[in-house]
Amino acid sequence: MLDKRSGLGQDRRKRNIQKEQLIALTRGLIKIDSSNPPGNEKEIAFFIKAYLKKLGVSAKLYEFRKDRPNVVCKIASLNSQKSLLITPHIDTVPPTGKWRFPPFSGALHKGRIYGRGATDDKVNVAVALHLIKLLQEEKIRLKNLDLVFAFTADEETGSEFGIKPLLKHLKRLDYGLVLDSNEFDIIVAQKGLLHLHIEIFGKEAHGAYPQKGINAIEKSVYILNDILKYKFSKKGHPLLKKPTLNIGKIEGGDKVNIVAGCNFFELDIRYLPFMSKDEIIAKIKKIIEKYHNRYKIKILAHQKPLEISRNHFLVGLLKTVLKHHKIKHHYKASMGATVINFLKEKGIESFAFGFGSRGCAHITNEYVKVRNLSKGMQVLKDYVLELDRFLSKKYTTV
Repeated sequence: MLDKRSGLGQDRRKRNIQKEQLIALTRGLIKIDSSNPPGNEKEIAFFIKAYLKKLGVSAKLYEFRKDRPNVVCKIASLNSQKSLLITPHIDTVPPTGKWRFPPFSGALHKGRIYGRGATDDKVNVAVALHLIKLLQEEKIRLKNLDLVFAFTADEETGSEFGIKPLLKHLKRLDYGLVLDSNEFDIIVAQKGLLHLHIEIFGKEAHGAYPQKGINAIEKSVYILNDILKYKFSKKGHPLLKKPTLNIGKIEGGDKVNIVAGCNFFELDIRYLPFMSKDEIIAKIKKIIEKYHNRYKIKILAHQKPLEISRNHFLVGLLKTVLKHHKIKHHYKASMGATVINFLKEKGIESFAFGFGSRGCAHITNEYVKVRNLSKGMQVLKDYVLELDRFLSKKYTTV
């Protein structure tokens, strides 16, 4: 009995030490300003590389824009049958508004760690790094599952210098786990993203004689009014609900007494899996041409919508792990855009998961709950072990 109590005490002390290490690591990451824009992930990338070096893990930097590195490391298994990419992002949106605690303080208060990026996405960076630490310290060697960790830049502004070009350099990736979610939610669906820049060309004239010109701003008003009224889909989606449209920017004209010869506006459209980019653009063209025929449409960004089956074995194994830890699983949809799309386009079976605090991403006084850290660590560790066991059964020959 004494031995059993002693063993339980040692386990408890070990968990407490790990918890304190995770808290310190999360706070350390928050204290590094990696706001995007302006976009400078150099300091946090070097921090991560140095952390891994202390663990005896070599890491490689991939830089597609000066001072914007991505950090990649690999934990090889014995047989290397399959590989799992685990990827959180290291950039954050800039801090805005009035903060209770300085946004880069990593303040610890009443069970919460405050700071820009606490939830999105530095808690997930910390958990991924600590997983590597545990695997190294406990000398855990997976049998059939290689782990590839990619800590990526530029997620907040489209990943043009992050995961998108990085995937061209990472070979033979079978599965993907995007660590960019809250409260252990399993992200199985995501809206498509379509950003459009639309220019309307008119004809300049003196403001006193508007009939002699063609006012591009006036034409845009009629066009936008119809676009806002248009229902892009009568059918909804159980998780993603309805498509959305936002007019994010409008600019035109030169002077109050000149008929505006040019005007542009930019649209943010989030659409559903059964819709298509080409159909949306065709409808917008039809609306424009109802009022005017001199215009130009430029696609600023595009990501396809996606869905992963709730019966997929990657999701099923996670449900098993969550049940073991007495965590109720929830299927959720990403109304914004994560990098799952880019993985799926490369044929990598993927979904998103994570340990942030709900409703905290991008807000003033962003925080993450401390309890999510250690619980998240246990879940992530057990998930990779469970996936390796699954693959080991699959590749065991009699």
